[in-house]
Parts: sequence; C-alpha cells; structure tokens
Amino acid sequence: MANKDNKWEKNVPGKFYVDDQCIDCDLCRETAPDFFGNSNEGYSYVTKQPSNDEETALCNDAMEACPVQAIGDDGDQ
Repeated sequence: MANKDNKWEKNVPGKFYVDDQCIDCDLCRETAPDFFGNSNEGYSYVTKQPSNDEETALCNDAMEACPVQAIGDDGDQ
C-alpha cells in the first residue's frame, strides 16, 4: 500500500501520488498517460490530478493495476 509520507516530491499536489516503492514498470503511464509521467530517474509520478469522474476512474485503474501498490489516493486534497 502506498504511503503518502514516502511520496515523490515531483508529484503534483492532490489526492493521487506515487511513492518510493515505484519500480518504473510503465503500467500507470500506459493506463493513464495524461496523469502519470516518467522522472527519468527510475520512477513514475503524478503529473496532473483528475478533474472529473472519468479521469478519476483512469487514475483508479492505474492504481489498482500497479504491481507494487506504489500509487495512493489519500494525498493532499
């Protein structure tokens, strides 16, 4: 389970975030490319927070698919 105390600083503020357990597998970027980016340092991070239900569903899909549970949805609202 992702821990907001260990989230990457590159995450934009908001509900969703990626923490330091990320293995940079690219799955979140494939699932929701408008919301996740690559740091070029070996991890993904949230580049944009969702603004409607459809976008939130995409981010939830990415979170559920994450093989190491590095995506959280309990960040700063």
